[in-house]
Amino acid sequence: MAPVTLAIIGAGGRGSGYARYATEHADRAHVVAVAEPRDAYRDRLVAQHNIAPEHTFTDWRDAAAAPKLADAVLICTQDTMHVEPAVAFAKAGYHILLEKPMAPDDAGCRQIVTAVREAGVQFAVAHVSRYTPYTQRLKALLEDGAIGDIVCLQRLEPVGYWHQAHSFVRGNWRNEAHSSPMLLAKSCHDLDWIRHIMGVPCQAVSSFGSLKHFRLEEAPEGAADRCLDCTVEADCPYSAKRFYLDKLANDQLGWPLDVLTPEPTEPNVMAALRDGDYGRCVYKSDNDVVDNQVVSMEFEGQRSASFTMTAFTEAAGRRTEIFGTRGHIRGDGRHLQIFDFLSNETEQIDTEATDHSILGGHGGGDFGLMDNFVRAVSTGDSSHILSGPEETLETHLMVFAAERARHERRVVDVEI
Repeated sequence: MAPVTLAIIGAGGRGSGYARYATEHADRAHVVAVAEPRDAYRDRLVAQHNIAPEHTFTDWRDAAAAPKLADAVLICTQDTMHVEPAVAFAKAGYHILLEKPMAPDDAGCRQIVTAVREAGVQFAVAHVSRYTPYTQRLKALLEDGAIGDIVCLQRLEPVGYWHQAHSFVRGNWRNEAHSSPMLLAKSCHDLDWIRHIMGVPCQAVSSFGSLKHFRLEEAPEGAADRCLDCTVEADCPYSAKRFYLDKLANDQLGWPLDVLTPEPTEPNVMAALRDGDYGRCVYKSDNDVVDNQVVSMEFEGQRSASFTMTAFTEAAGRRTEIFGTRGHIRGDGRHLQIFDFLSNETEQIDTEATDHSILGGHGGGDFGLMDNFVRAVSTGDSSHILSGPEETLETHLMVFAAERARHERRVVDVEI
């Protein structure tokens, strides 16, 4: 069977990362086109995949208007730039892998789902957590009745103090108007994962959250507008100078340094800290997304779940506890501990992903997503896609309901 051909729409971290699948599995996929407005990121992908000039674009609209370039597109633009290209490429007959979230509002999500249904194309959303060996093993255990019936679930997302500062205070997802709420941008993964594990629809939600710390009122005395100019920077745990220069000194030249500059050298990083968004004081940015949030969910069948997202942790894997009628499971994204009420014994399982390349990211979920999507496209079998249009729409509607609950301080029904 011929390799699936791919067009990359948005050649930033996610687009270029997914494109690596074709580098490592050339028998299954080829990257044959790219649309990216930034010269350095576009040129890098062109060189890596030997993309022809006539298949190289600065604007996705030109790619969509051209005669069909590939079997499928990977849409990895910013959150607010998903609907228009997804609809256009669906109408043009492309199979679509769309970076999460689908869209920043329910109307946009429904528009995308309608377009892909009408076009009859394969469609996946990049909820990579569903595709990890850890999740697949956990899901199998639950379906086999390892802990009886699920009664309730608790999940913690420890975003990490520096990740919050990088992505959600200084970075692309710092402002709801420019991207989306924190719960959608960062944690739609988690509500989607919880729905996947619970196995039944969510009926109602409540939520509380705030921007507690990363605001002007919390700035220490003497704080400057930029870390390079700040006299109290050495005492600040969120110092951009210390964080990024330490990464550079340790030759950690990929993410997040490559977000500051496509060529992470000391002069380029210093220039970015001097003039760019990533050198700003975390207390004096234009961020408005929450830095902590809790969500309570009621699921069909008298099941419940709670989710906590917080910036104020060491960056680490999500932690989950699932409570059943016959046992209790603890998980950290790799290890599972299954306590059985009948035997009073605990089983330990290590689900470590064996892929340590860039596609091994998210616990092997990046590879799992790409591999399943490519298989769906090559075979026409949508069962390979674990994050298709209907259930993905449902889990996005959970997020939107939770945001209404947070703003209105009430319980909100999830209406599909």
